[in-house]
Amino acid sequence: MTDTAPTAIPPSTQVTLPDGRVELAPGSPPPSGPYANEDLLPVPVEGRTWTTYNFSALWVGMAHNTASWTLASGLIAVGMDWKQAVFTIALANLIVLAPMLLTGHAGPRYGIPFPVFARASFGIRGANLPAVVRALVACGWFGIQTWIGGEAIYFLAGKLIGDGWTGAATVGGYAWTMWLSFAIFWALQVAIIYRGMETIRRFENWAAPFVLVGAFVMLWWMADKAGGLGPLFDQPSKLGWGGDFWKLFWPSLMGMIGFWSTLSLNIPDFTRYGKSQKAQTRGQALGLPTTMTLFAFLSVMVTSGSQAVYGEPIWDPVQLAAKTDNVVGLLFALVTVLVATLSVNIAANLVSPAFDFSNVAPRKVSFRTGALITSVLAVLIFPWKLYSDPQGYIFTWLGLVGGLLGTVAGILIADYWILRRARLHLVDLYRRGGRYWYGGGWNWRAVLAFAVGGVLAIGGADFHPLIEGRPVPFLEPLADYGWAVGLGTSLVLYLTLMLLPATRPHSEADGHRAGQP
Repeated sequence: MTDTAPTAIPPSTQVTLPDGRVELAPGSPPPSGPYANEDLLPVPVEGRTWTTYNFSALWVGMAHNTASWTLASGLIAVGMDWKQAVFTIALANLIVLAPMLLTGHAGPRYGIPFPVFARASFGIRGANLPAVVRALVACGWFGIQTWIGGEAIYFLAGKLIGDGWTGAATVGGYAWTMWLSFAIFWALQVAIIYRGMETIRRFENWAAPFVLVGAFVMLWWMADKAGGLGPLFDQPSKLGWGGDFWKLFWPSLMGMIGFWSTLSLNIPDFTRYGKSQKAQTRGQALGLPTTMTLFAFLSVMVTSGSQAVYGEPIWDPVQLAAKTDNVVGLLFALVTVLVATLSVNIAANLVSPAFDFSNVAPRKVSFRTGALITSVLAVLIFPWKLYSDPQGYIFTWLGLVGGLLGTVAGILIADYWILRRARLHLVDLYRRGGRYWYGGGWNWRAVLAFAVGGVLAIGGADFHPLIEGRPVPFLEPLADYGWAVGLGTSLVLYLTLMLLPATRPHSEADGHRAGQP
């Protein structure tokens, strides 16, 4: 689509297979120029090999991680009982599955990553706006997860080496050995991502079941300490099911949705390798809500047990594992934490921003260079501050993330499904002056919808402990519903602006008549 219709539409250079997948026509030259590189080009059909199991294993590997654990255990720490916490997380993951499948559809159909997919709605250059926002969020997540992995190394080495390690001199509020552990884990992840997507796929396949076994072992250990499963189920809610619970429920639900709102945008980065549409749909439906709910259940049971055994809920699994005196058990628990953290951090928080940063300057930034940029920014965001308490972690960090990214999801869904009916022209996604060039490479309608949706979603939020106060105090009533407000507002506003007669752009149907599938 462009603000003014081009004088001539270039002939289609893509073909549609009987199963609906689209690729560049055999023998045609691939797109080139300043908006294309090898990492951003469509994956050929023969390269789309991921099966239902691969997608399920990907989600098991990403869902069974320490941050997911702290989601559920954090809800226990702020007053919910196990039933309330599991209910909140199960519902959130059923809700976020919908945009996950809707945006994921473009991956196996066209073989394109998220930043290229976003060009259809934001423009060739404008796609850098949601891509960079998504990338910066991933940098925050990468930093948080790397801090968790470093924590595991720190406690593990402390148990083996002794007080000389854990009692080392402090720098910036933490022992210098903690900073060293953080650096070691950071370097390990960068080494794995450098080996490419196929290495990541193989790693996810074996990491997923290993982490699940580790979680069950922690449950068995805590039940044994508590004298059976009974005390784990008996811990009462501090809130009841009245007004106090529902007041906490809505921001918690939005926070839980915010946890995977990042992946609901850039899931095409993975589904572009899908063997079929069924593979990504079934794999995600089987992998996301089921494994997140199961892991949440295990987390709240163990955290409830810690409350029964130690008198207070210990929401950080690394801190909890460190309380055991059994060296073998400690080693197993902390190795599980390391594998779990590697699994999610590499897949969710390095792959996507690597593509996003590559999209900013395709000729200069490769996938691997983008991963290095992510790794450096992740340290500069000070992740240890974000992760310092469950209140700030769930309600500030996740709430802000969900509100902003829900806004982008609304625009992508409106553009791809309602306006274009899932039809894209591959070559024009990489071409100056094509139907996705709009005005100077930017679609001002998408930018305006993003800005308005973002302000309404997070303008009234409490940014503590990041900053004091609310940027737009009168929007406070919307703050607890940030993700839904952002998605709904941007979707409706974008459609309205795109369908205005005075500004209605060149119709995608015209592209279809010109040979587009």
